[in-house]
Parts: sequence; structure tokens; C-alpha cells
Amino acid sequence: MSLITNKLVIISIFLSIITMIETLAYSTRISGARVRLIATALSLFNTMVIISRFSTMFQQPLTAKLIAEAPKANKLVFIDHQYRILLGVTSLGVCLGIILFPTFISIFSRAIVQLSNERGSIISLLRKWFNIKGFKKVFSCIRIPRFSDLKGVTWQTIPKRLFIINVLITGIYTVGVLSSLYASMLVPKDYAQAAVMSSGIINGIATILLTIFIDPVASVLADRVVKNESNYIYLKSYSITMVSSKLAGTLLAQLLFIPAAYYVAWFSKFI
Repeated sequence: MSLITNKLVIISIFLSIITMIETLAYSTRISGARVRLIATALSLFNTMVIISRFSTMFQQPLTAKLIAEAPKANKLVFIDHQYRILLGVTSLGVCLGIILFPTFISIFSRAIVQLSNERGSIISLLRKWFNIKGFKKVFSCIRIPRFSDLKGVTWQTIPKRLFIINVLITGIYTVGVLSSLYASMLVPKDYAQAAVMSSGIINGIATILLTIFIDPVASVLADRVVKNESNYIYLKSYSITMVSSKLAGTLLAQLLFIPAAYYVAWFSKFI
């Protein structure tokens, strides 16, 4: 049986888009600071994050089907290889988001202004953008990342503690579903369901940690920049730190995948 299946390709495309959206969400605060509409930018950020994190719920049944359709011979090895491909696709999605980051800073700057004019109506905003005129505006915003975009970013402006925290949280969040599904093959059949359901606990904890340690810092920093209480370069450094640490976290997930699966398998026997 071929390692690359049609179902795996579909899941990979879906997963890369979700991860790209999550990465691009970090650009909304920079855009909000540029147009001095932080509250509106935060609303757009929350919309994107909710969509991306809700979409991960569809990942579990899709990836679970890969187990059901896997060959019985060397099943663990086969699923290990397929899930590692999905982890690699997650890293690819982050890279796509990084490449599109400058473009979407410009797009979101326009979108935030229009969203403010539309009194916060996302539907009205989408109606204005999803037409020929709107697509022309998007095309005019396309920008290729340059090294000059990093001007002013130094070791001192980078929040190093947040970098480490986000790497760890992203690594845990990335393997949550895949490790739980893999763990279901490591335990007796009676415990398989408990192992699968553990993904909700893992991702829930990771989401709470993101909400507590990461999101408030960005909101406060963006607010301080708009009030001229902090330099814009610190907000830019924060955003660069978040996307780079997200990429590092998806790479760390490759190392966490199997150990996390065995931990879930052990833990599921005590739920």
C-alpha cells in the first residue's frame, strides 16, 4: 500500500491552510497598530483564531480514518510515517504563513479600517472583498518578504521567555490529536476510546496556556504602541518571535510525537 494516499493529501491541504491562518493571525495586531484600531484588530484576530482552532476538531475524525484504512502488517510503522508527514505539513503551513506575513499586514490594515466602517460586521466585510474589485485590492497588497523587514529587530527586543513558552505550547498543541490517535493503537481495545478522547484535554490545556501567557501580552503591547508608550519595533519583534517560535514548535512536535503517544497510552488507563 502506498504511503501517500488520496486521503492523506486532502488532510495535508486542509491542515496546511489551518496552520497558515493561525500564523497569519499574528499579523493583525501589527496592522491594528498601524491604523490605530486595536480593538477592531483584536476582533479580527479572535475571529481567525476561533475559525482555525475550531477547524482542528475536524482533524481527529479525518486522521482517525487513516488508522482504519492502514494495512494490518506493520500498522504502527505505517501510521507513524503518515502522521509524521502531517507534522511536516504543519511546519510547511507555518512557512507559508511567514512568506505571506508582509502581504497580510497590508491586507489586514485595509480590512480593519473597513471593518470599523462596517460597524464590526464580518459578513459585510467579506461581501465587499469577495468580488473582482476586492481581488484587485488583494493583488495590489502582495509583498515579498525582505531582510529589510527585520530592521531594528535585535536580541534585546525579542521576548526570549515568550519564545520558549510558545515553542513548548505549540509543540504540545501540534501533537495533541495525532499522539492521542497513535496511543489508541498502543493500548488494549477497551482503553482505545479513552486514549482518543485525551486529545481534547491536551488541546484544551494548550489553548488555555496560549490564552493566559501569549495573547494578553500582544494585546497590551499593541495598546501601548498606539498610545506611544512603547516603540513599534517591540510589537514587530513580538510578532516575529511568535511566528518563528511557532515554526520551532512544529519541528519540536516531531520529537514529542511518540513519547507523547506513550504518555497518553499510560494516562488513558487511569482516566
